[in-house]
Amino acid sequence: MRAASRPPKLADAIAERLQAMMLEGVLRPGERLLPERELAMRLDVSRPSLREALARLEKKGLVVTARGGTTVAAFLRPLAEPLAALFRGDPRVLGDYFEYRRVVEAEAAALAARRATEVDRRAIRAIVKKMGAAHLRPDPAKEADLDADLHIAIYEASHNVVLLHMLRALAEWMRDDVFYNRQGLYARAGVRNRLLAQHKEIAEAVTAGAPEAAEAAAGAHIRFIATTLDEIRADETRQAAALRRLERSDLLAD
Repeated sequence: MRAASRPPKLADAIAERLQAMMLEGVLRPGERLLPERELAMRLDVSRPSLREALARLEKKGLVVTARGGTTVAAFLRPLAEPLAALFRGDPRVLGDYFEYRRVVEAEAAALAARRATEVDRRAIRAIVKKMGAAHLRPDPAKEADLDADLHIAIYEASHNVVLLHMLRALAEWMRDDVFYNRQGLYARAGVRNRLLAQHKEIAEAVTAGAPEAAEAAAGAHIRFIATTLDEIRADETRQAAALRRLERSDLLAD
């Protein structure tokens, strides 16, 4: 007679639940979980079962437990950091980076427009509202951070977990200025207003459930950034050449 299958252990069920939340982007890399006692109460499980579940997740490299508590692991870092070091400062990479973003982010926006839930739409609208408030500040740093947050919210709304985690690494590269200086981009005359308008257009298309408009707006946004950065580099090259001309008299004999 065939033996009855054992029901899964509670620790397995807890680990699977937390792992699913990481996969779906609900629990994000670097976020600290509640203290063990409080987390066990929230999950309505025993502390020993929770402890065993967290140990299993730590063995997989998905959480890190230390004296200060348990944190969701930065599980993309072993891939993202060497790639960032490889890409950083190489002018050949920048064009490929924007080509990749134009293709993938346009598709992500279209998927988000098709698949976003009301929870996703509220999150996107909330970020755009914060961007509007940050836009009124002289320093664009907060608005630039919210820029990355908005892109991540759209990736989450696509409900494609592979796309979400791969593009989240790109968003962190944006924050770290791996490919270009965002402060310099935001400081260029008129660019900050254009970027806010573009972000609003993407968000409105996604929340309205208009995939073609979302795809077009996202693609246009990436093309605008790439073109503007080309203009900034050309201006810097001309400025450097002009300064060298001023130094001419210091290099030539009378």
